[in-house]
Amino acid sequence: MNGQPCLRGLRLSVRRVVEIAASYPDSAERALEYPELEDEDIRQALHFAARFLPDEIVPLVDQGMGSGLRRKSVEP
Repeated sequence: MNGQPCLRGLRLSVRRVVEIAASYPDSAERALEYPELEDEDIRQALHFAARFLPDEIVPLVDQGMGSGLRRKSVEP
């Protein structure tokens, strides 16, 4: 799978499993399309994605009434 993380020998990448979980929130419908995919596979894919995606906190500042919140520039 070109170096992409996959689940338990399935030819489904973690990214694809997360996409499937988002596209098929109804587990019965998902099982019809992907019978090999178990609920535990989805849990593991979500756990992997949460663990390895960058975690960035972006502070918001109020720019006055009516302008909404905007990103605050943060110097490294």
